[in-house]
Amino acid sequence: MMFSKKCEYALKAAIYLYIKSIDGKKLGIKELAKEIESPEPFTAKILQELVRAKIISSNKGPNGGFYIDPKAKPVLVIDLIDLIDGKDSFDRCGLGLKECSESHPCPIHKEFKSYSSRLKKLLTTKTLKEFAESVELGDAFINN
Repeated sequence: MMFSKKCEYALKAAIYLYIKSIDGKKLGIKELAKEIESPEPFTAKILQELVRAKIISSNKGPNGGFYIDPKAKPVLVIDLIDLIDGKDSFDRCGLGLKECSESHPCPIHKEFKSYSSRLKKLLTTKTLKEFAESVELGDAFINN
């Protein structure tokens, strides 16, 4: 796996919030956790981290919830990944080995490095908004 479960949930949450925010909706933790199939406490921690990084916004109170301001500066997908999994997430071994490098490669090192480089390049050029605009709510991306 290239991304941690936390990163997968963060990506799903941000994309789902973009989709719902188009209609001006704000979501609570329960609804969002259910939609992305993530445990509520874990979702709450992820959302707090995304708010602190100004990737998403939140309001308290009866009309509150989490949302993405449609006028906000676009966020590159790679920026969310770097926030959650770290800047070296694309440099890790594809098999999860500690000792994998050019001089001591794992069995899939060369192929995985090529794949990882192409994926990183794509995610460096795409925004969360662009991902959200290409997803239908019923798609497998949101509802595993």
